[in-house]
Amino acid sequence: MDRPKCLPTGRHPFGRLSVTAVCCLLRVAFGAALVSSASAQSADWANTAPAANRYGQPAAPAAGASRYSQSPETAAASRPGFGSLTGTPAQEAPSQLTPVAGSRAPLGGYSAGESQAKVSKGSGKLPNDAGQVWREYDIRPYTLRVGDQPRPQQAIVDWILRETGYEAWHSETFGILNADREKLTVYHTPAMQGIVADIVDRFVNSRTSDRAFSMRIATVRNPDWRVKTLGLMSPVPVQSAGLQGWIMPKENYALLLAELGKRGDVREYNAANQVVPNGRSTTFNTMRPRSYVKGIVPTRSAWPGYQPETGQLEEGAVLEFNPLLSLNGDNAEAIIKLRLQQIEKMCPVTLDLPAPVTAAGVNNSGQRVQIEVPQMTMANLHERFRWPSNQVLLLSMGMVAPPAPEAGNALEEMLPMFKSPSRADALLVIEVRDSAAPAAPAGSAASTASRIPATFNGRY
Repeated sequence: MDRPKCLPTGRHPFGRLSVTAVCCLLRVAFGAALVSSASAQSADWANTAPAANRYGQPAAPAAGASRYSQSPETAAASRPGFGSLTGTPAQEAPSQLTPVAGSRAPLGGYSAGESQAKVSKGSGKLPNDAGQVWREYDIRPYTLRVGDQPRPQQAIVDWILRETGYEAWHSETFGILNADREKLTVYHTPAMQGIVADIVDRFVNSRTSDRAFSMRIATVRNPDWRVKTLGLMSPVPVQSAGLQGWIMPKENYALLLAELGKRGDVREYNAANQVVPNGRSTTFNTMRPRSYVKGIVPTRSAWPGYQPETGQLEEGAVLEFNPLLSLNGDNAEAIIKLRLQQIEKMCPVTLDLPAPVTAAGVNNSGQRVQIEVPQMTMANLHERFRWPSNQVLLLSMGMVAPPAPEAGNALEEMLPMFKSPSRADALLVIEVRDSAAPAAPAGSAASTASRIPATFNGRY
């Protein structure tokens, strides 16, 4: 038997392989080892329960999951004020914050992360430590009368909040105020229920359903109209600065209209026969936009590296009128909110801006850009009035900006330096029409309630 031949001494089994081949073999072997290790690790992770992580702690809730063990759809539908009555997902309200460069939006949300406040389910019963009672009021006589007006029940809710105060429903005494087109649901003390019942009766009352309020808006260039008409009117107390108020019998109101008709500086801004039904509201708006250049912003997309920043202002008047008669129809009550705004002039400002360096390295001379700064005047009125319904209420705002622009004379157009902002005495006349109720007792005077505080965005 032949013995196997041995390799010569000093010769390696891979001696005939090149260096490149040896490197390839080592690379293949190392890759196979990594694949085997990864497969084993994947098998270990697959056996781990999905509700726990590798450190033995519960996993964080998935994105969109509720913190209260509810699905996102159930949580959204169960929150008051979110979503619709059919349970559709709520739409996120647009942000009212003015974005500032470099700022970040607040993190978190209803279902993001762990709650920092202690939340409990409560006792499941309505608190009645102040003797609160549950009442449901039928408001269909009013909502059916207004027809297709959207959300007519909101007028009743607004008057209740004006009479009771917004804070009465969000204080220590637990209360509920909710309304739809058919009923008004209230949970509060018996005293508060009495106030609510009085307001609802005034809306659903059939005796005053056919009565309406006539509203006329006018301006007089010269306030001397008072010379011949002041004896026809009786003054009433008012709260707003610069405001004057009077009441007068309807016979004297006819004499006042005849006297104003003789003047050439009187201008009316609405139809004389415009009426507002009892319990309804209306808005008179003459606001008109005006654009101007308010500044410059840097830009890299256009030469010379700057572009004008335009702004827009509104000038004119906005009048909100909310009337309501008393239950017997003898007294009228109205919430009047008026805002007058006028741009007196635009003050020009010239800015010197550096020109950018060109590709050739030459810095051209700078440019001059003109911007505008508005000079404005404003007047505001937000007050509640009560007066006998057989009398006419007249309010004067004083010499303020007119609700609409007035045509200047030829001299002012030729010589602008003599042109000044127009001013006029703004008048608002309110009359109750189709009155079939008996006249108010003699000697009764009009009065105004306390000035409406600037709460709840000035709505009430």
